[in-house]
Amino acid sequence: MAISAEDHARIAAAIRAAEAKTSGEIVCVLARSSSEYHAVPVLAAALLALIAPWALVFLTQWSVERILVAQLAIFVLVTLICALTPLGMMLVPWRIQRIRAHRAAMEQFHARGLGRLESRAGVLIYVSLAERYARIIADDQLAAKVHAGEWRGAIDALTAHMREGRVAEGFVAAIDRCGAVLAEYAPGGHSGKLPDRLYVV
Repeated sequence: MAISAEDHARIAAAIRAAEAKTSGEIVCVLARSSSEYHAVPVLAAALLALIAPWALVFLTQWSVERILVAQLAIFVLVTLICALTPLGMMLVPWRIQRIRAHRAAMEQFHARGLGRLESRAGVLIYVSLAERYARIIADDQLAAKVHAGEWRGAIDALTAHMREGRVAEGFVAAIDRCGAVLAEYAPGGHSGKLPDRLYVV
């Protein structure tokens, strides 16, 4: 999903508007993938390459040398297919995808300075496209005050647009919802300590 300069500007404007009535901060991160899964294509290819010779032994009259060459070709071909197409991601267990995406979101929360705010009202809106993962992470003090349903509403607004390929609209909708929450639970003037922008990683 491509993000244009106009999309970046709309998201930045939405963040500024949402933060105008709060001492909190909103940071948006869009990741193409939360992790590298290099081992998956290799493991899938190795497994298929180990199984294939048995079928070739029983179904063909090929020589051992020819079977070994076929085994190597299968390994290389399957590795490339899994590495260069969405098939590789489909082979990654859903639980592993969720764990890695959540870990990446937490890393972004701290890397972007949201855990060091005096207001203790930092909010991260994180989306990872490869894992189809969206999460809102709030500072612990803020999260203790806000019902989880408030954040769920923002995620639902975000993902509804994302499913239709409208990334910018999804972020703007989530930012508006989070801004309303921050205005209620962390009112005050905007500190302007963090950049109002979408980070694409």
